[in-house]
Amino acid sequence: MEHILSILIFFPAIAGAVAFVVDKDAIRVYGIVVTAIEFILSCALWYSFDLSNAGMQFSEYIPMIKSYGIAYNIGIDGISLFLIVLSTFMTMISLIGLTETRNLKNLIITVLFLEMTLIGVFASLDAIIFYVFWELSLVPMLYIIGAWGGNLRIYASVKFFLYTFTGSLIMLVGMLYLGYVYFQTTGVWSFSLLDWNMLMLPFNLQIWLFVAFFAGFAIKVPMVPFHTWLPYAHGQAPTIGSVMLAAVLLKMGTYGFIRFSLSLFPDASVALMMPMAVLAIFAIIYTAMVAYAQEDMKQVIAYSSVSHMGVIILGIFALNVEGIGGSIFLMISHGIVSGALFMLVGVIYDRKHTKMMSEFGGLARVMPMYATIFGIMLMASVGLPLTIGFVGEFLSLLGFFANSPILTALAGTTIILGAVYMLVLYKKSFFGPIIHPANEKLKDLNGREYAALIPLVMLVVYLGVYPKPILTPVDNSVKRLVQTMYLKAVTPEAKAKIASVNTIGEKK
Repeated sequence: MEHILSILIFFPAIAGAVAFVVDKDAIRVYGIVVTAIEFILSCALWYSFDLSNAGMQFSEYIPMIKSYGIAYNIGIDGISLFLIVLSTFMTMISLIGLTETRNLKNLIITVLFLEMTLIGVFASLDAIIFYVFWELSLVPMLYIIGAWGGNLRIYASVKFFLYTFTGSLIMLVGMLYLGYVYFQTTGVWSFSLLDWNMLMLPFNLQIWLFVAFFAGFAIKVPMVPFHTWLPYAHGQAPTIGSVMLAAVLLKMGTYGFIRFSLSLFPDASVALMMPMAVLAIFAIIYTAMVAYAQEDMKQVIAYSSVSHMGVIILGIFALNVEGIGGSIFLMISHGIVSGALFMLVGVIYDRKHTKMMSEFGGLARVMPMYATIFGIMLMASVGLPLTIGFVGEFLSLLGFFANSPILTALAGTTIILGAVYMLVLYKKSFFGPIIHPANEKLKDLNGREYAALIPLVMLVVYLGVYPKPILTPVDNSVKRLVQTMYLKAVTPEAKAKIASVNTIGEKK
């Protein structure tokens, strides 16, 4: 297990390079086998993870540019562990459910390279290495949307790239300046997050650096008003692109807020908690209303993703164990549920070549199993108790309740609004008369689609009933994060605030 993280990072890329010589008739099976091996390796990582250790595990350190303290520095804790498992699992599921036939070899190779960048982001402990993987993830997603997308695919892919690349450049400036601050403070260069966590930064500097990192993370989430690239990206991307984008790529932004913004800038996080909460609540309500107005099934789910990501942001900036832990669980549950919903829309699109709700109606009679699985995922999306969606939303809202019951009540409307637009979608598409006679000949799920969707259904129910396997290691690392925030806070107001919503410091 000494180098398992490096294997997890680079195995998909090596397999992707080998895939160039694989016969095109065998490429689908090859891609599924590679991603299945990768998923098994991530499960071995989980199995070997020490639940009693809240710090970094499976660490590797190889100096690269010694004069500037840049190193291949990787490791994971309970926060990043499950995002890696989620990445490997959803990549495998997306290839099992893959229906695209155009340039299939190139698509599978691209997905394998994308998987490498995602795991690299979640495992990196050096800011420069993190940034390299962060930027590299744009290239395969740009290619997936631009080469296999719809009629507006070029516009959607370029808009996606320009938005995220611009935010990332601002974030890079913040990283370089923070490295310089560390040099000025200690006399040596370092871009290690573990070293940066030792810095006690002045309040004003924390604010400016928080804003610089905010640019990169907020666009990736995306937070309103930086969200306008997402509906185009989802609307034009092929099914596998939408699945990977919603299930994993959006989580890079929320992960960045936890890994960088909270631990490095605790005073700024406290000072900007309410503005961040207001932005999150606005996103929750506004995008839910926009989702209700959509006629395209995929656009409903796309705007729904922005709304749910708002709940995750709210949980993160609750600044307590319940909120942050709930937001991490919600990242995982949203990845599973949104990925499944986009896959289900892809199923009906393959049969009808349309995603408009007006083209359907009465699908429950001709595709009963499809309707059943869609209904389960719909209920998980709106946070029905005993489904995976309920646990993360409840903990995120519970965490922020300690800061503001009124704002929490407003955020809680996500459950009501989510139920409205999702049930309207379900009613229009699955109930009522069969408007178009051609729909009577639609075939229900086939074996490949069952193989992709049944594991997702099982996880939605199992983790909704018994979330402890994920919550325990996550909570241990979150408690350590909160303790670090308390110790690093330089203003009495920030210390008091963190202590007031956690059982640390002044609460002991």
